[in-house]
Amino acid sequence: MYRLVLTSKSIWVSVIFIFIGISMPLWLSPEVIGLTRLMTDLSKSPSGSTLMIAAFVLVLLNTLRALPHYIGALLLGDQLGSKLNIAWLKVVVPIVIIPLVYLIINGYNSMNYDFGGPALLLLLSIAALHLLGKGQLRPVFKAVVLSQLLFGFQWLDTVTFLTYLGFGNGPISAELKSIAIDLGFGTTLSFYSIVLCAVFIINAGILAIYLTVSEQKWKMLQDLDVARLEMVEARSGREALHLVHDLKTPLALMEGLNSLIELKAKDPEILEYTSKIESSIQSTNDMVSEILYHEKRHWCTLKVLISYMRANKLSESATIYEFDLQAEESIEIYINKIRMTRVLVNLIDNASDAVEGQENAKVTIRTKEENEGVLIGIEDNGPGIREEDLEKIWNAGYSTKSHPGVGLAFVKNVVEEHGAELNINSNSQEGTTFWIYFPKERVRYEDTDHR
Repeated sequence: MYRLVLTSKSIWVSVIFIFIGISMPLWLSPEVIGLTRLMTDLSKSPSGSTLMIAAFVLVLLNTLRALPHYIGALLLGDQLGSKLNIAWLKVVVPIVIIPLVYLIINGYNSMNYDFGGPALLLLLSIAALHLLGKGQLRPVFKAVVLSQLLFGFQWLDTVTFLTYLGFGNGPISAELKSIAIDLGFGTTLSFYSIVLCAVFIINAGILAIYLTVSEQKWKMLQDLDVARLEMVEARSGREALHLVHDLKTPLALMEGLNSLIELKAKDPEILEYTSKIESSIQSTNDMVSEILYHEKRHWCTLKVLISYMRANKLSESATIYEFDLQAEESIEIYINKIRMTRVLVNLIDNASDAVEGQENAKVTIRTKEENEGVLIGIEDNGPGIREEDLEKIWNAGYSTKSHPGVGLAFVKNVVEEHGAELNINSNSQEGTTFWIYFPKERVRYEDTDHR
């Protein structure tokens, strides 16, 4: 899990945003944005229009310099909380990182980077976004809402009567408000600042509600699609089970007739045929039992499993598959052959979809021995699975296609039923490999009695 965190691109992108925020005062200064010149003009020739322009530029500067590390801290908290499955990290990480950024900036920057009222309100907003969204608002949407709140709260730094409450204690903000009071524009500046603050806060609230409702609606539609698909599958499954169960009657009849032929026949060639018929009937009976009873398992060699998989999938496909079978084919694994074959076929289907239309497309079926157990892998050289999708692919209904899928949820359930482990290795533009690991307790060599 921690390795997944350290190799996560989204986490490193969040960290980069935080470092950009730390470095912002170095290259986005009041001189660069023209604020210093405006303040000089305001001191020499005070006017209401220059005052309002200077206030707007000041708010814009504070917003641009704060935006990267606020968004970075928000996204980092969300990513760590989701990947480590620790919900409170989504709030605690920003609360720790944002004040730390202010300390670092004030450590190297001569101008005081004030951690005042807007910063405290934004930290409370991050906590509110997490709690009110109930985990249904995506991090990128939270970042959009936070940017609106950030610009809105920054206007409070130019409200003259809020200075004593910790708003606008930075040197430029304090100078601007002092000039406004001297000009008799203190009330006007405060009024416009509060109005603009309210506009952006209301806009952020409406946006947050809209995005949350949209996410909930999308999730409800997805759940509805999954329920509909599961209902269809359940109905089809029941019908299939009835059909499979009905097969037992003709199989029993064929077995009885074959036994009578064996009793009557004296011809060695006919007896050889009846022996083959008996073997086929027994194999069919075993398959019927495995379909009817999920818990029914038996020892199956890798050779038989791979051959059965070929017969059920590969022989029907135009795709050229490669095999890298390093494990001894005589090794046996304790499985329900029908269900495990469905697992492998499902993974092969996904791999085939991943390389569809691609030049040099390749799907490789691998086996190898490891730690006294056996690994079976399905590998493709497709585009890989996106970082943000890795944790979602196991959810029933999640699919990168236009229709909901339950395939990988089924794969995971069957693998866990067999006491095996399912792992995934995926790299961008390099492909994906699904590995099923059967531990030594589920593995033995052919014709041995130990398990």
